[in-house]
Amino acid sequence: SYMRIVLDEVFGKDNFVNEIVWKSGVIKGARGKSKKFGKLVDYILIYSKSEDFIFNNIYKPYDLESKNNKFIHKDKDGRLYSRDTPLGDYSEESIAEFEKKGRIYYTKNGKKQLIRYLDELDGLTVGELWDDINPINQVGNERIDYPTQKPEALLERITKAFSNEGDLIADFFCGSGTTLAVAEKLGRKWIGTDLGRFGIHTTRKRMIEVQRKLKKESKNYRAFEILNVGKYER
Repeated sequence: SYMRIVLDEVFGKDNFVNEIVWKSGVIKGARGKSKKFGKLVDYILIYSKSEDFIFNNIYKPYDLESKNNKFIHKDKDGRLYSRDTPLGDYSEESIAEFEKKGRIYYTKNGKKQLIRYLDELDGLTVGELWDDINPINQVGNERIDYPTQKPEALLERITKAFSNEGDLIADFFCGSGTTLAVAEKLGRKWIGTDLGRFGIHTTRKRMIEVQRKLKKESKNYRAFEILNVGKYER
């Protein structure tokens, strides 16, 4: 709440975009025994510089094992589809076009429902609750034992949503270098800064590993340099 007030002052209230709730933990051990509800989430505050900013919708795959899965029907070619989507605000012309294409299902009561094929959809649109990205576990491949390290999947989603390939990403408290590693892998340019010697060296080592991996996969990568500004001690 304090950060929200500060950021309103810096960017202006009108430039507030979203408050994302990331489910970043589970209740176990000491978390479940303290005299308060256990910490389960982190908050991500998103602001823009102006009204003109990039936003790309993010989708996640449909869970076909879920009890709420609606794609349970197959056509003669084996394509999965659902047939219980209300027509809602579709115009009469659109509905007539759907009928021509055989995309209308009639219920027992004579109601019209839209037939949707799974392979034609992008997926489920991601909203403000991010409960599908796990924190880094104790034996995860990404783990480098940096205290505030975040999973690459989290930064990947943020980067894809608010930038395009070739854009510049800046992280002014880069820590373990997760943002920069993701930016490089996604074809973005990047700048990272940190006051801590441990953070700088951790990030440098990580970015060299990213370069090696991209080179092994025959993918493009750029050289980078470390600049010493002020009284940073090497």
